[in-house]
Amino acid sequence: MTNSEFNEQFRNRTRDFAIRVIRFLESTSFHIATKTLSFQLSKCATSVGANFRAFCRGRSRNEFYAKICIVVEEADETIFWLEMLDALGCGNRSEVAALYHEASEILKISSKIKSSLAPP
Repeated sequence: MTNSEFNEQFRNRTRDFAIRVIRFLESTSFHIATKTLSFQLSKCATSVGANFRAFCRGRSRNEFYAKICIVVEEADETIFWLEMLDALGCGNRSEVAALYHEASEILKISSKIKSSLAPP
């Protein structure tokens, strides 16, 4: 698989993940806890995909590195908010678990990319 093919597949994967998160949040009952958690989760989950797209458009090694660092940070934050939802029993637990698993996979992949670009 070429870098271009990988980037296309991962762009689609991160976009689809953001859509799944938004759909999950739309199905979650609304109360004060879910209001804050939903807002934070939707921001970081969509940021993962947006920043990976920006990574693909990088113009230098430093710019690639800076963008993938944001992807890693936002993926990790996504996991945090999913853990909070799970701990509070908000939403369908099996869907939270599935989203957690996908966020973890995205974090692992983006962390691997980050380590390959790390400055010496």
